[in-house]
Amino acid sequence: MGSGAGLSRHFSNRLMNSRLGRACRAVPVVLACCLLPVAEATAQTAPIQASCEIGSLWLRGDFGVLRFGIDLADTPESRARGLMHVTQLSRSRAMLFVYPEPQEVAFWMKNTLIPLDIIFVDDRGVVGKVHENAIPGDLTPIYGGGLVKYVLEINGGQARQLGISKGTQLRHPLIERAAWPC
Repeated sequence: MGSGAGLSRHFSNRLMNSRLGRACRAVPVVLACCLLPVAEATAQTAPIQASCEIGSLWLRGDFGVLRFGIDLADTPESRARGLMHVTQLSRSRAMLFVYPEPQEVAFWMKNTLIPLDIIFVDDRGVVGKVHENAIPGDLTPIYGGGLVKYVLEINGGQARQLGISKGTQLRHPLIERAAWPC
């Protein structure tokens, strides 16, 4: 786990033990005062009710719980296009690639203008491999390392910063056999 995750946990513990943090926990809706400033992705260590919405993806692991707003790539055309020609990606946004069946996949960075972390996920929504900082424009294939049903793309370096690694679980309504079900 990167030093950023430990630092975030430190600030989170201080916030949650403060008067402001206790007040936020008492309110059932997640308020801005309870959010951690971790790369703008919504991250919190307090237990939450992670709702399953098509436009949101939840991740949980040793770091706690994270939420990204997502764009779906669930057709052959949208998977082929991916994040090509995108000049910037908000730190709280991601793209989720959904395949009809688990399969071996390889990605490349042709026409991709920003560095990305490519996160390969099995049919249960469990991360199997993280490829960090894929190089914009690079044509070298990046293999998923086994049968993959979902692939998550986020800004380069963000997986390490947030603590996303092998074993992290994803939650989304399209993950049918989820280890962390909706």
